[in-house]
Amino acid sequence: MTTEVTKTFVASPSGPVNGDILVPGDKSCSHRSIMFGSLAEGTTHVSGFLPGEDCLATMNAFKAMGVNIEGPNENNEVTIEGKGLHGLTAPKAQLNVGNSGTSIRLLAGILAGQSFASEMIGDNSLNKRPMRRVIDPLRLMGANIEASEDGTPPVTSHGLGENLLKSIHYDLPMASAQVKSCVLLAGMYADGVTSVTEPGVTRDHTERMLKAFGYPVTVEGNKISIEGGHKLTACDFLVPGDISSATFFMVAGLIAKSGEITIRNVGMNPTRIGAINILKQMQGDLTVINERMAGGEPVADIVVRASNLQGIEVNASDVPLAIDEFPAIFVAAACAQGTFKLRDAEELRVKESDRIQSMADGLVELGIDCTVYDDGIDIIGGQLTSGVVNSHDDHRIAMSFAIASLRSSGDIKILDCDNVATSFPNFVQLANEVGLSVVVE
Repeated sequence: MTTEVTKTFVASPSGPVNGDILVPGDKSCSHRSIMFGSLAEGTTHVSGFLPGEDCLATMNAFKAMGVNIEGPNENNEVTIEGKGLHGLTAPKAQLNVGNSGTSIRLLAGILAGQSFASEMIGDNSLNKRPMRRVIDPLRLMGANIEASEDGTPPVTSHGLGENLLKSIHYDLPMASAQVKSCVLLAGMYADGVTSVTEPGVTRDHTERMLKAFGYPVTVEGNKISIEGGHKLTACDFLVPGDISSATFFMVAGLIAKSGEITIRNVGMNPTRIGAINILKQMQGDLTVINERMAGGEPVADIVVRASNLQGIEVNASDVPLAIDEFPAIFVAAACAQGTFKLRDAEELRVKESDRIQSMADGLVELGIDCTVYDDGIDIIGGQLTSGVVNSHDDHRIAMSFAIASLRSSGDIKILDCDNVATSFPNFVQLANEVGLSVVVE
């Protein structure tokens, strides 16, 4: 019997952090550029695409449904020959979307409106994640779709034949951009106006990018509506830099002993800037400069300088705006003076791992005092020590503990780091360029 060998990071304490860097393209926008380009009429050109495994999983799913997609080339450009909303063809096998929650949940909405049957599966991590949150509203729309008995993948859509989905109004039980997007995308295949009401603000890339592709969407406060029967039109789309990826280097710049980092072309979507808000409240020295628009999305450059961070109580309104960035923020909290308190963050428990428990376990291993709650965590800042931590196959956990080495007293060994390639393929290279010391074993 062979034993699977997985990547381990060994991150060692290092000195000042300096650099002028570009982070990879935004993952959310990269996913949607493939989806909307494939469903559009005409040829879409995408630049700044993130060639991570998650986004490539979305690309491969649409290729399996008959879409001709070229790239990404060495400049991360992709060309998509759109098939229109009703031009997809039945895949010959299961659609394997790997580790990508965005792929499986948004595709569920698109596949629910197709005439053909399909089935989606993922890797071991994705196959444990909850899918009833998208299955339930899709069934209300008349979709013949199901997950396994415990509500996890595989997700099987039996197809509608020539029928349309029924339009609904859906009150989201939780603030989730993936569920909202799933229902809106299914709404393109429905017989009238489908609307979603959010309990709190979530990222709005779907609404912005549908409009960029010419599909009308109405936003009235926390209610978003879409009418079936319109079309997507191909366009040229520039993907902004991913603020989730930028956050690792924002935190690195803030907790370093000295230095300054400039991160260029970062997406500044107002539904995604929670990390900047929180780190500024922690008295982090971050300056946003050169604000501009690209592809319907606001972008800017961020200048970060080493800072004496302070523990804070996170505002509930910032939680959904920073939901993917909290693992890195927890490292900032561990390096801050005083106590950092987070509540109303239950969603962190159903990401690629239980990110509250995974980060707490690692921080405790490294000598930091943490108290875990059902919906959050308290972190008392202190001296990070050396140790072995498990990333639980979660790319954001792995990268966060790599950054933590800037303030550790010895080496941090991080297990199961393969999935870093899902969102940030050149993370180790870029980290070492700005002054970290990370080795892949």
